[in-house]
Amino acid sequence: MSSLSTFSSRSNAKPPQKGSFPLDHDNECKEFMIKYMQCLRVNKKDAHLCRTESKDYLNCRMENNLMLKEDWKKLGFSDNEAGKKES
Repeated sequence: MSSLSTFSSRSNAKPPQKGSFPLDHDNECKEFMIKYMQCLRVNKKDAHLCRTESKDYLNCRMENNLMLKEDWKKLGFSDNEAGKKES
């Protein structure tokens, strides 16, 4: 019975402001996620080398309302990088 009280004491937990919620239950962005993960694997987890794949994945999530639409600068992309994909 003591274990129940331990778990119920988490009532102050807050969801992350920018996290992986809501989840992609319909796999709308799975293709982009897989490409990003493959890029990370090939490049020994050097995320800098996978910025294009990262941007594609985030763009998919924004377009499918899986995350709020954010300015690319707030997501760590410069104007030059943002312009490359949009044009």
